[in-house]
Amino acid sequence: MKVLPHLFESNREWATEMLRKDPEYFSKLCDIHDPDYLWIGCSDSRVPANTIVGIAPGELFVHRNVGNVLPMSDINAMSVIDYAVNVLGVKHIVVCGHYRCGGVRAALEGSGNGVVALWLQHIRLIAEANIEELNAIASFEQRWNRLCELNVVAQVRTLSAGDIVRSAWARGSALSVHGWIYDLRDGLLRDLDVTADRAEER
Repeated sequence: MKVLPHLFESNREWATEMLRKDPEYFSKLCDIHDPDYLWIGCSDSRVPANTIVGIAPGELFVHRNVGNVLPMSDINAMSVIDYAVNVLGVKHIVVCGHYRCGGVRAALEGSGNGVVALWLQHIRLIAEANIEELNAIASFEQRWNRLCELNVVAQVRTLSAGDIVRSAWARGSALSVHGWIYDLRDGLLRDLDVTADRAEER
């Protein structure tokens, strides 16, 4: 007896539908893994990367974690970035946060326990570094949203200052690092205008 049989049934229905639309869908997919984009996003189930940018599997390499955080000490994230840049040769890295992020809220409120609290310390430090700006915002909702943005900006800066990206730029690679944010309320992405594509733009 299968556990979670409804998910297996949904999978069968999806695979059948893909084959109905294109009988060679899966055989073609096996030969495609040449993405131009690395997406670094939040684990939030409401922000599925491929879906919100409307591109097919095989076109987007994806890494997600709570709060889309990129500490240089995270070997998982750094391995993904290294592979994307140095093996796949992606041309764009998109760090994408989202408004109403639960991880960012927990960091802002100082809540959370266990390992997640340790992880969110990275975002708490961003809040502390921007405390005057955040305290000047009267509305909690707006303050929360602003920290979501500031977190993305900080991750773009961290990534752009790291050895993987700097080495790619030194080799002359056409690599850009972008900071975007997704709004759950309207389904739209917004560019935070912090794109870096040369070492001097860090």
